[in-house]
Amino acid sequence: MDQKYITIQGARENNLKNISLKIPKDKLVIMTGVSGSGKTSLAFDTIYAEGQRRYMESLSAYARQFLGNSEKPDVDQIDGLSPAIAIDQKTTSNNPRSTVGTVTEIYDYLRLLYARIGVPYCPDHHIPITGNTIKEMIDKIMELPDKTRCTILSPVIQGKKGSHKDLLESLMKEGYIRVRIDGEIKYLEELEPLDKNKKHSIDVVVDRIVKSDDRSRFHDSLETALKLSDGLAILLTNDSETLFSSNYACKVCGFSVPKLEPKLFSFNAPFGACPECKGLGITQKVDLSLLIPDDTKSIAQGGIHYYKNIVNTENLEWQRIHALIKYYEIDMDTPIKDLPKKKLNYLLYGSDVPIAYQLNSRSGIVSTKLEYIEGVCPMIERRYMETTSTMSREWYGSFLADAQCPKCHGARLNKQALSVLVGGKNIYEWTQMSISEAIDFMDQLELTPTQAKIAELVVKEIKNRLSFLNHVGLSYLTLDRLASTLSGGEAQRIRLATQIGSRLTGVMYVLDEPSIGLHQRDNDRLIGALKDMRDLGNTLIVVEHDEDTMRASDYIVDVGPGAGVHGGQIVAAGTPEEIMQNENSITGAYLSGRKRIEVPATRRKGNGKKLKIVKASQNNLKNVNVTIKLGTFTVVTGVSGSGKSSLVTEVLTHGLQHALGRLRIKPGACKEIQGIENIDKIVEIGQDPIGRTPRSNPATYTGVFDDIRDLFAQTKEAKMLGYDKGRFSFNVKGGRCEACQGDGILRISMHFLPDVYVPCDQCGGKRYNEETLQVHYKGKTIADVLDMTVEEALEFFSNVSKIKHKLQTLNDVGLSYIKLGQSATTLSGGEAQRVKLASELQKKATGKTLFVLDEPTTGLHSDDVKKLIDVLQRLVEHGDTVLVIEHNLDVIKCADQIIDMGPEGGQGGGTVICTGTPEKVAACKESYTGQYLKPMLEKGGDHGKSNCS
Repeated sequence: MDQKYITIQGARENNLKNISLKIPKDKLVIMTGVSGSGKTSLAFDTIYAEGQRRYMESLSAYARQFLGNSEKPDVDQIDGLSPAIAIDQKTTSNNPRSTVGTVTEIYDYLRLLYARIGVPYCPDHHIPITGNTIKEMIDKIMELPDKTRCTILSPVIQGKKGSHKDLLESLMKEGYIRVRIDGEIKYLEELEPLDKNKKHSIDVVVDRIVKSDDRSRFHDSLETALKLSDGLAILLTNDSETLFSSNYACKVCGFSVPKLEPKLFSFNAPFGACPECKGLGITQKVDLSLLIPDDTKSIAQGGIHYYKNIVNTENLEWQRIHALIKYYEIDMDTPIKDLPKKKLNYLLYGSDVPIAYQLNSRSGIVSTKLEYIEGVCPMIERRYMETTSTMSREWYGSFLADAQCPKCHGARLNKQALSVLVGGKNIYEWTQMSISEAIDFMDQLELTPTQAKIAELVVKEIKNRLSFLNHVGLSYLTLDRLASTLSGGEAQRIRLATQIGSRLTGVMYVLDEPSIGLHQRDNDRLIGALKDMRDLGNTLIVVEHDEDTMRASDYIVDVGPGAGVHGGQIVAAGTPEEIMQNENSITGAYLSGRKRIEVPATRRKGNGKKLKIVKASQNNLKNVNVTIKLGTFTVVTGVSGSGKSSLVTEVLTHGLQHALGRLRIKPGACKEIQGIENIDKIVEIGQDPIGRTPRSNPATYTGVFDDIRDLFAQTKEAKMLGYDKGRFSFNVKGGRCEACQGDGILRISMHFLPDVYVPCDQCGGKRYNEETLQVHYKGKTIADVLDMTVEEALEFFSNVSKIKHKLQTLNDVGLSYIKLGQSATTLSGGEAQRVKLASELQKKATGKTLFVLDEPTTGLHSDDVKKLIDVLQRLVEHGDTVLVIEHNLDVIKCADQIIDMGPEGGQGGGTVICTGTPEKVAACKESYTGQYLKPMLEKGGDHGKSNCS
């Protein structure tokens, strides 16, 4: 066996046609081919799956239950495999607590840094906080009124799991009688065992004293408390609780900070989290635009949406709020916008004095009440938190929106954690810096010799991790950015940076298009990072379409020649030079220039109407003004993090959606959007799945399945059996197989082994019962039709124009190879986006529709990009407007108008560098996009340059 190669024999996974292949090890290997050709089946479903399976086979049955399924891929033999790690495009996390800092673990090192060398400062007096002496603590106690009952406690355990049996027994032996456990004071001798799986806080009651002028007893008690808990003591009175620290307390106001520990700086721990928002940085607050959608209406006309159905009724809730309206003399017939602000605030936020009012019950009993009347806003927020009814929660939630926490202002941490500084910044301010800014800050950080010695290893680790992120083109990200807002490419490059940092050797890495979302300028850094991993002695198998990455690789495997049943073969394999010389390779044809996407002969000038964004300031946008000509194909470009998504998605798309009636969508910050009257519909086509269950598929999403079911219901067999259209649905009872409820598969729980998915033994995976499958159209059952590819179905239904039209749109966007009934969960982001595009293509053009697409070339080969551009141009030819965020130069060069953002990412971006035709942008020396676009236009000929202004 040759150890220099990974040898594959007889691979048949998905559409692979019994292929055999030798891949060189310790090289950068690119797998490419048109969409659906089988490259992912070869790289992930065969090579990686077998590498992972072999590792899992070495583990015990107990360990395997935690690692998911490990089915053997359909391949005869694979030799020369190394341990495999997949770095794919799955987003990191949808957890609102997950950030770039926590995902990269940099935040963990930051917490340690702040706990060890941080200096607390008083937030009010801005002076360093030092420890309280016992004298200062007693002075504070002496300010209390005489005869105040005081309890001195020592916090010995703070939020730690365990029964703490040994500690409690020790305290009893030492003569202590009472402890406060989780906020409740109990006798030690009567204490029941604590739940070892729960976190507990234990404070020892050291003394109970009635305040007098005798200082000595306080001195002894405080000294004991401080000794027990390593410098902390709690003073408990009837009115308040005060934490004393011999470590940290302000000399002026007494503001104290507990002992600096890493958990104090964690927004996921109760000790560090802001008490208001519980560490989320946001709270659910009533949004007045949802509560009062039309402020030209009066209260009587239902202007306050929550009360619109109970105004002037006997409803008890209305009687209460009506008493408030009468007391403050609020006119119910005046439009809400004309009401005095002070009066409206009483209605929204409640009365400032007790109000007497009568309640008339349905039984006729009248009762009189005197109380502060709660306003509608706090009442909705309270009931949203208290209700156990799903329907009620949805109703109250319809008036709520995320708002920045009023206490921590989005910092997520409490006052004590935010008072600790390193280099003049608290930990939240640190995480607000971009990666590049954080690197500069760490380089310039001045520490005392003692601090430098303590923090040496931590600082080194933080610098290393930051530099790895910078190395893969993520210099613009901030550490407080939510992981859920990262694109697939960004999430993948974060994991790539983590692997570079691990410096493993002898590993086989399998990557899925790491260049997604990356500007050509930043591509070189990514390629450099991949080569660094290879040079350590690793094999990199990268599924990729980017030409620069292919040219920089050691070996290319071209899978094809077509998609689906027409693919699954190795068209060519060799060095980039060998691929370019191979006449059979479509990839080689594009790399060598034998085939190319031509530059359009003319650039459209638009229909004369415009959308104008005035002074956009969302995120890093710097009061940007942008004009989009309607009736054109417009592309927004710029380096990663330059502000493209902020401008297109948050400001324009969300702004238009809000203006067109989707009030729950919050528009990005800008002064105004002019020309909204020229748009009657906005279609946002993203890469999120078309459905999250196996029941959703391309046929149901595009609506073609409705027409197919109609067709089956009209057959003679269906009419004889009395079957209507609903009989052919796998989502409702009647025609579906009830054993699997129309899923076609069954999930079998294997207890300590992973769940196994098997075809339903009743229907054989066909989803329908035997009676339904008796009905045939042209010799095929409804299950046979769902199993057809788009290409096969197009031929099968060639005489049914309605169905043919819908299938043709799927074929036109390059999805001829997917099956009509293919589960939505198996479609890639790019495929899901094109299914949505096909669905929109079916609809009649209005000339007032704006299509917005975010990187539609994701997962597309150059040949598929050519088809996509044709489809987008067709939308514009019908009179609509297409707006695309894109890095692909072939798409950019075909645009009518380019809006180039930059010049850099993060705070270095947020401005418009150049707008105009591709020729104009190519001539702009300040534009990075222009520098890469210029040679593309020169290859494509000189036409179109006369339009450059």
